[in-house]
Amino acid sequence: MLHELRVENLLLIERAELRLAPGLNVLTGETGAGKTVLAHALDLLLGGRSRTGIVRPGAAEAYVEGVFDLPPDLRALLGDRVAPDAEELVLARRVSAEGRTRAYLNGRSASVGDLREAAEGLIAFYGQHEHRRLTLASAQLELLDGACGPDQAARRAAYAALHARVRELEGSLQALRERAGARDRELDLLQYELAEIEGAAPSEDEEAELTARRDRLRHVKALRGAALAAASAIADDEGGAAMALAAGGGALDAVAGVDPALDVLAARWQALAIDAADLSGELRAYGEGLDAEGADEAGLDLIEERLALWDRLKRKHGGTLASVLAHAEACRARIAELDRAEVALEEAQAELARARGDRSALALELRAAREAAAVALAGEVRTRLGDLAMASASFEIVLEEREEGPVGADAVEFLIAPNPGVPAAPLRETASGGELSRVMLALMGASETVSPAAAVKGRGRRRAADRPRRQHAVLVFDEVDAGIGGHTARAVGEQLRVLAQGRQVVCITHLPQVASMAARHFSIAKDTSREPAITTVTELGEAQVVGELVRMLGAPADDVAARRHAKELRRAA
Repeated sequence: MLHELRVENLLLIERAELRLAPGLNVLTGETGAGKTVLAHALDLLLGGRSRTGIVRPGAAEAYVEGVFDLPPDLRALLGDRVAPDAEELVLARRVSAEGRTRAYLNGRSASVGDLREAAEGLIAFYGQHEHRRLTLASAQLELLDGACGPDQAARRAAYAALHARVRELEGSLQALRERAGARDRELDLLQYELAEIEGAAPSEDEEAELTARRDRLRHVKALRGAALAAASAIADDEGGAAMALAAGGGALDAVAGVDPALDVLAARWQALAIDAADLSGELRAYGEGLDAEGADEAGLDLIEERLALWDRLKRKHGGTLASVLAHAEACRARIAELDRAEVALEEAQAELARARGDRSALALELRAAREAAAVALAGEVRTRLGDLAMASASFEIVLEEREEGPVGADAVEFLIAPNPGVPAAPLRETASGGELSRVMLALMGASETVSPAAAVKGRGRRRAADRPRRQHAVLVFDEVDAGIGGHTARAVGEQLRVLAQGRQVVCITHLPQVASMAARHFSIAKDTSREPAITTVTELGEAQVVGELVRMLGAPADDVAARRHAKELRRAA
């Protein structure tokens, strides 16, 4: 329940304080007096967006405050944002002339989101053109889901999550498929490069060996010549080193055993002669061996080709055989990764199929609940339309299958035939503004009868099926009775009073038939003699209520018949 509403410096209102009662509270006044300013004040408490120019000229800021009951479930929801001993919930909003806003929750600074979270469970707002929403298929589906009971909200939330998952998986799968072509091209390149490297079989040890062998083969003639020349210099019969050593050795042998010191030197000389003979033989063998190797020009060509192949690989992959081998390993790893991507594609397809299956199963659960609720809700609406001067009207709720979307696989259509003998047609095509207002009231009451936990829309900030309304939430109607009058207006007033039983209803109205039903009546008047003009809000006593009803009937204050009619309206209420 909303106990008090305080408004300061909001548009035409300098200061107003409303102490509201349980049941039906009405606000009336001349057109342009500022009745909708109070609706805007409540919207600010709901966390609505502030617009420029709402601060009264000359004031630094506007201030709105509402004092509400604090039910246990809301206390639990708000947690430490309210004091443990708090008995009421006070929501407030300040709006500076520059457009900056600050929110408060029980005197503490809060975010606009905190206000919205708290107020959504306390106030359900129906604006001047709210009944027009009934022509929208989405609003009709929300109302139907609200009549399905609290479990439907959980089903819708689960379905919405599944639908989002399906869309995510579809996007991922599409991306994987789009990358498949690039993947194939990359795989071909990687496999080619790896085959090229593996075919060349590079080895750092072999590279060193082949490089040395190539260098020897390139200089085989010079090496042979040098070796044979050196061998000849040792073993030449006409003056080689071997002959000189032999002559010297003979001289030393002739005096062997004479002087031990010379014998030692003679032994060294003999060893030198032997080494010279061996060296000569090895040099000659080396040179003759080069003869055979040098004749193998094909062998040199093969070595040159192999080293050239490795050089090309080095230029392509980093400059060394180590980098070539590292690139080969990277190719193997990437090929394995791309092979796993193929597996990932198959797994994504399987996961998408499972998610679609789960979504379809939940869509069937949603449909079953909707079909059952549609029959009950339509019957209850027909009954209530009878109480709203539309006894001859027929009302049906038709469900049709459609492609699965965020709220299921159902399209809903409310059909009405306001007059007998006329085929039922979609609400948006057939109903007048006044009829839409009555259908909306009938649907509100009917949804509660069909499902006590049914949900109500909160001024566009959430969908009806998303959160069940508290049983005693304040219902605020901003001239939803527009476009009706006479006996119909009386019936609407009766319906509003029925809705107010056990809860609080605030109704901004221009109809005396509705205003006469009020448990508490507030009058809004504008004084244009001041600059700027000022709007005041006054709680009316019983005598003043009759006078306001006379004004609303369009009669002068001293019109006896109008005053008698006003009193009859009050007595009938």
